[in-house]
Amino acid sequence: MKLLLDTNALLWALLEKHRLSRRAIEVIEDEANDLLVSVVSVWEIEIKRAKGRLHVPMEIELSLTEQRFKPLSVNLRHAQAVESLPRLHRDPFDRMLICQAQLDGLTLVTSDRMMRRYPIATMPA
Repeated sequence: MKLLLDTNALLWALLEKHRLSRRAIEVIEDEANDLLVSVVSVWEIEIKRAKGRLHVPMEIELSLTEQRFKPLSVNLRHAQAVESLPRLHRDPFDRMLICQAQLDGLTLVTSDRMMRRYPIATMPA
């Protein structure tokens, strides 16, 4: 299974694993699954850190590597798909994650019920 963690699920996996569902923990820990983290999530984390709205006591890139998360870049087809995405969700970071999951056939691990309304595979975080 190819999993894309949304920003909250990523932070929980790195810092507060107890907040994840039992199923999310199982699939994240299963080495047969590919774990992807969008550069959009890292961008969101760093913006919030810079504004003092989020405390993340670690160097993100090192932590991702240690936890076997692979980076997922944003490309032109992801960016162009945002325009045609239904306007159910207003957060631009989340909209990009939805496009990436949709176009790349990924299961999005999320606690955001609004993201589950899109035609993508999701798993509760």
